[in-house]
Amino acid sequence: MILAAYGIVATWQTANSGRVYATYGGVFIVLALLWAWKADGFKQDKWDIIGASIALIGACIIIYMPRTVNYYYSCTGKLV
Repeated sequence: MILAAYGIVATWQTANSGRVYATYGGVFIVLALLWAWKADGFKQDKWDIIGASIALIGACIIIYMPRTVNYYYSCTGKLV
């Protein structure tokens, strides 16, 4: 229940909520593997590391790449 509420809170961001939520997902994957390693003694294999790295790189691309036009503005003609 708490995890679901935590996931919903990210969507309440006023600017680029979709990007914030997608980035949260990538970071969550990495943190979940770190938690499993430290708290549960779970040993990640190379595919866990590669997958988490891809997710984190994707999150960085989503949040940090420059945008020239606001997609919402270009579709509706209104600036939010």
